[in-house]
Amino acid sequence: MNDWNDLRLVLAVHRAANLTVAAARLNVAHSTAFRRLKALETRLGVRLFERLSGGVYQATEAGQRMAAAAERMEDEALALDRDLTGRDHRVSGRLRVTSSETLAYSRLTRHLAGFRQAHPGVAVDLFIDNRVLDLSRREADVALRPVRPRQGDLWGRRLARIAWGLYATPDYLAARESPSATANALAHHAVIGWEEGATGIQAAQWLSQAVPEDALVYRTNSLVNQLVAARAGIGLALLPCYLGDSEDGVVRATPEPVPDLEGELWIVAHADLKGTARVRAFFDVVGDGLSRERPLFEGLREI
Repeated sequence: MNDWNDLRLVLAVHRAANLTVAAARLNVAHSTAFRRLKALETRLGVRLFERLSGGVYQATEAGQRMAAAAERMEDEALALDRDLTGRDHRVSGRLRVTSSETLAYSRLTRHLAGFRQAHPGVAVDLFIDNRVLDLSRREADVALRPVRPRQGDLWGRRLARIAWGLYATPDYLAARESPSATANALAHHAVIGWEEGATGIQAAQWLSQAVPEDALVYRTNSLVNQLVAARAGIGLALLPCYLGDSEDGVVRATPEPVPDLEGELWIVAHADLKGTARVRAFFDVVGDGLSRERPLFEGLREI
């Protein structure tokens, strides 16, 4: 084995269990990946994957051993990359940031503009993704997350608690009895909710318990689109207060946030990047800027 790209290919196919997906992740054509894998198996004289129905590639024992070796090499390369990046004391270069859709839409971009003004030598790549990206694999350098980090190799701090409330247009609320943010209190309202089968989303779980099925008149997997739907007068939407309170066209339906819903906003990076100047600068400018907006995040209506 004298070509790291061969090992990367085997590892990608093993992880995806599909050659087309693996080729896309490696940014190569499917035909190129097929040809390289076939040539590698011929050269080694072993079959690395069994080709099953539906395009599934199942690693043989030899394929599993090769993928495990490739993963160890990848981990070493990533650790070296983080170590070298962590020693970079220049406030320049490229910084990869990940954030949820709602935070990017409502609060984050203005702080990114301030960061760019303070540090014009740093180019920012923003990945809007509600998934938790893997910072140890450099899928991002800095993450703004609505959950407390659990991995021991992450470094960061909590910026605020996140309160949630029910929002609608003033006209909608004027025409109906004021709702109560308790279970079964929304039966006579038109409610905007999540797509069916949404899992792992605390707000979606709360709605499933508090709202009868026939009261859900509109569903979408986007909180920003739920806001847009509420602003259009479709009904009530359950939104984080930093999104609803800062948006013209909707008002909070109840004076206080929903008592059973509270999240957190964290800014985190891998511990190996603590010494990276552009990461620390981002924590100082963007992290501190968001932290100053804590009353808005916590539903205290200061915008």
